[in-house]
Amino acid sequence: MRVLLVDDHALFSQSLAIVLSDFPSIEQFSNVKSIDEIGSIIERDKPDILLMDINLGKLSEGDGLLLAQSLLQKYPDQKIVVLSGYDLPVYRKEAEKLGAKGFINKDIEPEELLHILERINNGSTYFEKDETYIEELTETEKQVLRMLTSSMKRKEIAGHLFMSERTVSNHLQHIFEKLEVSSAVEAVTKAIQLGYIPPL
Repeated sequence: MRVLLVDDHALFSQSLAIVLSDFPSIEQFSNVKSIDEIGSIIERDKPDILLMDINLGKLSEGDGLLLAQSLLQKYPDQKIVVLSGYDLPVYRKEAEKLGAKGFINKDIEPEELLHILERINNGSTYFEKDETYIEELTETEKQVLRMLTSSMKRKEIAGHLFMSERTVSNHLQHIFEKLEVSSAVEAVTKAIQLGYIPPL
């Protein structure tokens, strides 16, 4: 099994390379030094699995989910697995929706990681089921929520989004219902827990 890692943490990359090299089923393990070289590496090495972090730090201005989406448009047969410490329901759902084959928390034992990768390589998918049911927020609702996080008042939000205060109130009501909360503070807190907005 040939594995390609896209992660900006050099220490994590080296540690994973050392750990996985102990397993006979890992034929090749390599990691990307620059986002620009991913395409040529995929074409040259034909990795069975591409492991992708969400937070790519200095490697890319965008996140790993956006990068995975654009890679799958170009290489639809490439198996991409998200390997991240940001194990949040919204991220897992987004990864599954865009066509990734799995979502794995970085806090995993090496043997278990290997078993999951082997199963994915053999055609399975891996997404841990979460008890949290999320009714998806619309793009406008996400915008309203982010502005709420910035302590903007309803009137300011309305001005920014070119809508009436009444419409903003309707959006907030829908957000509260979907997140099962009763206040703006609870909505922001739960949105951070679920991954709709980054931690403050």
